Amino acid sequence: MASSDLSGKHKQQQQQQQQQQPQRPRPGPWPPAPESAAMPPSSWAKRTGFRPKFSGEVNASDSGQLVPPQTHARPKDPSSALDLEAGRSRAPLPANGEQPKGNTRVAPPVPVAVDMDKSAKKRRDSDGGGAPKGSGAGAIGNGNGSAPLAVAPAAEPPLPSRRIARNDDVMDVLPQTVDVDDAYVGARHSHMKYELRDTPGLVPIGFYGVQHYFSILGSLILIPLVIVPAMGGSNEDTANVVSTVLFMSGVTTLLHSFFGTRLPLIQGPSFAYLAPVLAIINSTELQKLNENKFKHIMRVLQGAVIISSAFQAFLGYSGLMALLLRLINPVVVAPTIAAVGLSFYSYGFPQVGTCIEIGAVQILLVIIFSLYLRKISVFGLRIFLIYAVPLGLGITWAVAFLLTETGVYNYDCDPNIPASNIISEHCRKHVAKMQQCRVDTSYALKSAKWFRFPYPLQWGTPVFSWKMSLIMCVIGIIASVDSVGSYHASSLLVASRPPTPGVLSRGIGLEGLSSVLAGLWGTGTGSTTLTENVHTLAVTKMGSRRTIELGACVLIAISLIGKVGGLIASIPQVMVAGLLCFMWAMLTALGLSNLRYSEAGSSRNIIIVGLSLFFSLSIPSYFQQYGISPNTNLPVPSYFVPYVVASHGPIHSKYGGVNYVLNTLFSFHMVVAFLVAVILDNTVPGSRLERGVYVWTEAEAARREPAVTKDYGLPFRVGRAFRWVKWVGL
Repeated sequence: MASSDLSGKHKQQQQQQQQQQPQRPRPGPWPPAPESAAMPPSSWAKRTGFRPKFSGEVNASDSGQLVPPQTHARPKDPSSALDLEAGRSRAPLPANGEQPKGNTRVAPPVPVAVDMDKSAKKRRDSDGGGAPKGSGAGAIGNGNGSAPLAVAPAAEPPLPSRRIARNDDVMDVLPQTVDVDDAYVGARHSHMKYELRDTPGLVPIGFYGVQHYFSILGSLILIPLVIVPAMGGSNEDTANVVSTVLFMSGVTTLLHSFFGTRLPLIQGPSFAYLAPVLAIINSTELQKLNENKFKHIMRVLQGAVIISSAFQAFLGYSGLMALLLRLINPVVVAPTIAAVGLSFYSYGFPQVGTCIEIGAVQILLVIIFSLYLRKISVFGLRIFLIYAVPLGLGITWAVAFLLTETGVYNYDCDPNIPASNIISEHCRKHVAKMQQCRVDTSYALKSAKWFRFPYPLQWGTPVFSWKMSLIMCVIGIIASVDSVGSYHASSLLVASRPPTPGVLSRGIGLEGLSSVLAGLWGTGTGSTTLTENVHTLAVTKMGSRRTIELGACVLIAISLIGKVGGLIASIPQVMVAGLLCFMWAMLTALGLSNLRYSEAGSSRNIIIVGLSLFFSLSIPSYFQQYGISPNTNLPVPSYFVPYVVASHGPIHSKYGGVNYVLNTLFSFHMVVAFLVAVILDNTVPGSRLERGVYVWTEAEAARREPAVTKDYGLPFRVGRAFRWVKWVGL
């Protein structure tokens, strides 16, 4: 009994000692996150009634979409209990670090990267994004340099800068929807190697700059290869126009990088101008020309481009473009850009079919490189995805050269003799195939000069025609809509915030001035932001504008070498058509990808986009086929028949100029798509979230934030001289 009493007393003493010792708090989730106060609702949130599902600072995911950080309080969102990848319910995580019961398996914590590039850290400190001394690492700025909203307890260790690890499977994902709040300073994009104001060094800048231009080479050179032969130009004329296009692309890109939106966007001849240029070339009055046909048509195009570019510059610098932004949303941009790519289906494969064994190889190689081999990296570089077009062109050109040298297309005939002058029936039968498949039919490389400096008015004084200028003015609006989508998507990739309406207007105005320069130099088309920029930025992960500027300088230097233009001009037409099939398909897909900013599953948006695309194909087809019978003899090839609609369209009035303008405009797919989409999207009721209305940065919020000012502010103190022009700046 005595021993039992002693043991009972001993247990009581141990229990009393345990009660006196302070209890250790149970550990929380790892990694710990600082508690943050809810952000005040912005003016946009007040207007729309939007309620955010999280509060505090946000981080950037690999896809470009802003996602909330992990906090102690889990959001009460039913979607968070679903594992979308596994297709089943996600097991609930235990609270306070307790182990789950039963066989429930908990996913391990996501690893985070602690290292940060020195350039990114330096840029963050210059923006005021670093935590002030003595405030702890958990301080969260409010965007205007004032006191932090919330400070973590001093006992917690400072948190490292958390960057989500990049996954190879999502390296080329385009940015998603971002809701911009007035208190949001600007989340950094962990999926980009370098951002807008990063300067990685001369060697990386040079390498990535040349890479960026090579990846977008097809958009720069293919348009001259189509329009110059249609204008009756020689191989030497084609080489000169190609050199001029490369020269003006470098000059206008530098101007846009310094005085436009300042985003890393290459300027060049847009495919939106191709259809109206072909319509002007194939007009009745120009087809009747016999002498100096190329120069006369080029001068007419110069006059039309100059007038339309001046109109576009007026839209931008007058501030009217900021008003038009209310009508331009993703549901409008998507079918408009997609219709640009779909409008050339009658030219693509019919040209490839003239030498199917070469054209089909060209298309298949580009598809294999860009899709099946896109994840193969060489020295950390996805060469097949980035250089799909140059690699496909080079290999196909080599194959065609071998076939030509081995005599596969040798029929004992001269391919340079016109078919009308050939007497032999055998040669007349094979001359077309020889001209399309052989690589030695062009003498552009031999006839091109080693050095040639493009100069303004090199083709003569521009010729102005009001009806052709009016057509180009409408196309200038379409090109501006294209640029608006590119500005928004690229800013989500590389900048701290989307641009303000003033910065966007400034960019459109400078594109107009750049197109005026392109018209004076005689490129045949206007100069605008190339849509393929967004895809290139997402693939290369290089968002520094210094790379674009250095690449533009290299492009200007290359354009002065006349042999480069001659080499490009000697590309066989069947290879050009094969590349165009891929480029137009990419353009269509990039246009439709703008729907990711809206509710793509909404029946409202589905019907609007469907109607826009269908009528963009059906209505122009009606205008193009009106009055044409199977026995009608037209003075143009079959693939140019859609562009002679002005001579036989359904609109007939006593005003010939009005007939020409209306018949031509309604035969353009992108014009019909834009009209249908902009009317339906702005008249059919729908919430801002459903429509995916573009969220631009407000001017007052931009002026309070150093990062936004450094992203979009004009250099060399130019902005100070134009502070009174509030509608084209910050």
